[in-house]
Amino acid sequence: MKTFSYVVYQTGKYYVSQCLNMNVSSFGRTIDEAVKNLEETVLFYLRDDHYNA
Repeated sequence: MKTFSYVVYQTGKYYVSQCLNMNVSSFGRTIDEAVKNLEETVLFYLRDDHYNA
């Protein structure tokens, strides 16, 4: 299992979550939603084998 670092910041009424290990980000109306969406985005990214090239 790999560990990834991320940051979350607010822009307007949304929270943006950005993975620091790869060029992937997501957003949500709450911090928890932004982090959950980022987790799903990272999994999708890895499934598509972008990171393992």
